[in-house]
Amino acid sequence: MSKVKREVYERELEKLHLKLVKLQAWIKKRGKRVIVVFEGRDAAGKGGIIKRLIEPLNPRFYRVVALGVPTEKEKTQWYYQRYIHHFPSAGEIVIFDRSWYNRAGVERVMGFCTEDEYWYFMKSCADFEKMIINSGIILIKYWLSVSDEEQEKRFKERIENPLKRWKISPMDLESRMRWVEYARAKDVMFQYTDTEISPWYVIDGDNKKLARLNCINHFLSLIPYEETKEEKIKLPPRQKDKGYIRPPIDSQRWIPKIYDRL
Repeated sequence: MSKVKREVYERELEKLHLKLVKLQAWIKKRGKRVIVVFEGRDAAGKGGIIKRLIEPLNPRFYRVVALGVPTEKEKTQWYYQRYIHHFPSAGEIVIFDRSWYNRAGVERVMGFCTEDEYWYFMKSCADFEKMIINSGIILIKYWLSVSDEEQEKRFKERIENPLKRWKISPMDLESRMRWVEYARAKDVMFQYTDTEISPWYVIDGDNKKLARLNCINHFLSLIPYEETKEEKIKLPPRQKDKGYIRPPIDSQRWIPKIYDRL
């Protein structure tokens, strides 16, 4: 696999980040609502792409949703209900780090849902997404693909690196053992939900840096935004001192300067 020079990667990422800032300003000004769904193999690089996607954005106008195991109450609700609760308001971008497609993947393979629940989802999902889009929400779906060899390499790195150990779970190991079952489930999922109105866009995740650049560039290309005029900001003069006296330095709890000089 060819390596990407860090300086080239950072230069291109900065260009894309500037465009993302302009896109978010346009979304906010126009009151648009955007949902981005990220699905894919474990260790395919979803977290890294999401991190770079949101890095330059104003956190008041985006949310990353990564839901855990449904509560007992949520299990009794309409399946889509817990996800709808997190949908965007005007001017917001909501990014789903895994989504309602849990039912088509992990729940199907691991037996966490019944046959009836699974097939209800598969047959209703396209209509559900059509309603989302017809309501005016921009819905974009990405599938992160990673080769068997690259996934194994990343799993081993997570196991051996104490800083990354938290990224691997018993469920990840189980999914590794069921690699073919997950592949089949993904194929069926695409058959039912890769539609003209709500297509799946597949990202080659074997090279993390290229995957991040390609994904952000593609995301920007899907929304025909325009650059908005920003008001010029003039720094006002600081308020004049009218007898204010700062408290003594030793009256405050300053943290130790362990890294005073590098």
